[in-house]
Amino acid sequence: MGRSLYRWLASHWVSGAAMMATALLLLLPLLIPGWPLPLLLIFLHGPGYMLHQVEEHAGDRFRRYINQVVLGGREGLTTLDVLWINLAGVWGVNLLALYVAAWVGPGWGLIAPYLMLVNALSHLGAAARHRAYNPGVGTSAALFLPLALASLMLIPATPAQHALGLAVAVAAHGLIIANLLRRLRALRVAEVQAATGSDAISITKRQRPSAPINRQR
Repeated sequence: MGRSLYRWLASHWVSGAAMMATALLLLLPLLIPGWPLPLLLIFLHGPGYMLHQVEEHAGDRFRRYINQVVLGGREGLTTLDVLWINLAGVWGVNLLALYVAAWVGPGWGLIAPYLMLVNALSHLGAAARHRAYNPGVGTSAALFLPLALASLMLIPATPAQHALGLAVAVAAHGLIIANLLRRLRALRVAEVQAATGSDAISITKRQRPSAPINRQR
């Protein structure tokens, strides 16, 4: 059951993100009359991030981009990582931010726009560094930056709330990078050990004395 669910999610979660984004945006006209602007802005981060995920992960291209371009062909980012980061991480954090903004105060929901802003800057930074497109950079520029900056300017919040939102967003991305670096180091160690073991076997074979030849007279 667990493996079947994992395979199903790995194959269909991006399509699910597209459908959920569409459904949530279709609800927007019903929410506008009754919801204050700060809460509407936090709400929009959910479907906005889902649209970004469609560009980023359709065809598993972001994971392949990270492993091939950034990590030099090593399997540092797994499919399971992608599911945890995007389903439990992004969707969960955006949903939590919406509830906190509604029940406690809009300023405490700033984790959503800061998460979006930090992600957008990482995509744009990677594009500038490699001077090439990376999966997700289009929606980062066209959607993430305007929505995140507008939210940060229009949602009333204290400096402490801004600091908390930024700190959580940076910490979340830092954990992802730390996990990638940890796995990359492990892969490099495994490569060195494999190469060392191969060399040792080759040397042993070269140094092994040949068996004496028994000649019968």
